[in-house]
Amino acid sequence: MRILYFSQAYTPHDFRFLSSLSNTEHEITYLSLEGKSEARESRPIPSGVQPARLENGHGRVNFLDRVRSRPGLSRYLEELRPDLVHAGPVQKGAFLTARTGFKPLLTMSWGSDMLRDAKKGFGAWAARYTLERSSLFLCDCEVVAQTARAMGMSDDRIVIFPWGVELGHFSGKGGQELRKNLGWENALVLLSTRNFEPIYGVGILLDAFVNSLRMDRNLRLLLLGDGSLRSKYEHMAVEKGIRKYVHFAGRIRFEELPDYYHAADLYISASRVDGSSISLLQAMASGLPSLVSDIPGNREWVEEGVNGWHFADGDADSLSQKLRMISNHRDLLAKYGRAARRIAERRADWNVNFDRLLGAYELAFSLNGNSR
Repeated sequence: MRILYFSQAYTPHDFRFLSSLSNTEHEITYLSLEGKSEARESRPIPSGVQPARLENGHGRVNFLDRVRSRPGLSRYLEELRPDLVHAGPVQKGAFLTARTGFKPLLTMSWGSDMLRDAKKGFGAWAARYTLERSSLFLCDCEVVAQTARAMGMSDDRIVIFPWGVELGHFSGKGGQELRKNLGWENALVLLSTRNFEPIYGVGILLDAFVNSLRMDRNLRLLLLGDGSLRSKYEHMAVEKGIRKYVHFAGRIRFEELPDYYHAADLYISASRVDGSSISLLQAMASGLPSLVSDIPGNREWVEEGVNGWHFADGDADSLSQKLRMISNHRDLLAKYGRAARRIAERRADWNVNFDRLLGAYELAFSLNGNSR
C-alpha cells in the first residue's frame, strides 16, 4: 500500500512512527506541514521513507496558510496517488487533506487537538468538518474517542491506539551518576518532563514545590523541556528562593532520557489537558510512580493507591498536600513503581500496539470500498 504520512512538524513521535512504518511492506512518503524550520527531532528521517514538502512548508502556519496550501496539496496527491493518507493533528494536516476531498483519509488525533482545540470556534468547526470526511479516526485514549463520538463519529470508524513506548529503552537502573553530579544522592527527586507552555501547568508545579519545600527541605525538582515560559519560570525560581533546589535541564535527547527518569523518585505532571501522555508512559516504563493532575486521560493510566496518585487539576495546594503525604510515606514509592512498570508492559508496549495502526490502515482502506 502507498501511504502518505502527513503531520504538523517533524517530532520524536513522527520519527518513531516513520521508523516502524519503514520496516513494513508499505511504501511510505512523509509530508510535514510546517517544514524543517519547526522540526523538533534531530535524527534524520528514517531510510526507506520518501520525504516531501508543500510549496509553503517552511514555518508555522495559520488558517489562511492552510487555505492557501490546499491547491498545492491537491496537485501533490494527484501526482503521488497514495492508497491512503494518514494525517494529523485534526485541525491541521487532517483538515487540509479533508478539504481536498481525498479518500481514504485516516485522521489521527494528537490529543490536545480534540481535548482543547475542538472546544469552540474554528477548532470545533474544523474538527467536525474533518471527521465527517474521514474514513477512520485514530486516537490514543477513550476520552478522545468520546469527544469524537459527540461530534458524530460512529464506533465502527474509531480505533483506539495507545502509542506506547519502547519498553526496552526505559528499562534498567541508570541515573545514579546524574544524582551524584547534582549533589542529590539523598534527596527525594521529583521529575517533570513537560514543556514550558500554559497547557502543561509547570507554573502550578513550581507553586506547589515552594509550599512543599517549607515542610521538607530534602525535596529536589528536575525540570526537562523548554518553551515560551522558560525565562518566566527560571525567574520565578529565583524570586521564590528555590533556585538551588531546582535543575532546569532543557531539552534532552531521546537516547539520554532513561538516565533522567532513573535519577528520579517520582514523576509529576500538572498538565491541564492530556490524552495518553507519552511522558507519563515513559515514566511508568522506567518504573516510576506518578503524581498527576486528575483529568480523564491520566485516570486511564494512573490508579490512585496502585501506581500513583492524583491531585485536583490546576490546584497547587492540592498538589503540595499530596507531595507532603508522599514525602511521609516514601516506602510506597518502590511498590507503586513496580506496579507502574507492570501496567506499561501490559498496555503500553509500542512494538505490540503498533500492529493496531497497521490494522487501522487495512480497515480505512476497506471502509472506502477498496480491497487488496
